[in-house]
Amino acid sequence: MVTQSQRTRGSSRDYVYNTIKTQIMNGEIAPGTKLSEKEISDKLNVSRTPVREAFLQLNQEELLGVYPQIGTIVTKINLALVEEGRFVRENIEKAIVREAAETMEKEDLLQMESNLTLQEFSLEKGSYQRLFELDDEFHQLIYRGCGKHRTWNMVKRMNVQFDRLRLLRLSVNHDWKIIVAQHRNIFEAIADKDPETAEKAAMEHLQLVEIEKDQLKDQNPEFFV
Repeated sequence: MVTQSQRTRGSSRDYVYNTIKTQIMNGEIAPGTKLSEKEISDKLNVSRTPVREAFLQLNQEELLGVYPQIGTIVTKINLALVEEGRFVRENIEKAIVREAAETMEKEDLLQMESNLTLQEFSLEKGSYQRLFELDDEFHQLIYRGCGKHRTWNMVKRMNVQFDRLRLLRLSVNHDWKIIVAQHRNIFEAIADKDPETAEKAAMEHLQLVEIEKDQLKDQNPEFFV
């Protein structure tokens, strides 16, 4: 039986974990920042136990590093890990979009189209954080439409560093129209049941950050290993 205190601790841990992870991902907590369990527990008004547990989870995801005599530090973006995550996602997503173009149902296509409408609205409002969320949801809808929920979860775990680079790209490069246009191309190819074009459009989209990564590193060297 799960006690009330265990539920409370679990919800507190999730709250701390989600709060810190969001702030790391969107750059509110910069790479290289030292984090204190006490400061976080005071700031978020929780005990130190859920903070310690959240730190452990973020360490396992390579967003935090724990160093003797130094403390807990927000890791810098590691381009080798970015490349590995991109490689995994690119090769899986090639197969996913081909399957989507062959099998996706009308209801799933309607959800993708609704997502695109919201992306265009976010584009007008200039909200890169919301655009990132919708970008993620757009790709998740493709996996979900193919019944590949667990595959999506695995890909997301592998792509934490890649996602940090994507968010950095959105925050410093405001040419967001190209991202929404690429999503539109992927959607139309899937809706047209054209697996070849869908695969090509998806690969072009996933390689966008790869093309710009050196420029991003030159502009923000303090964020990178």
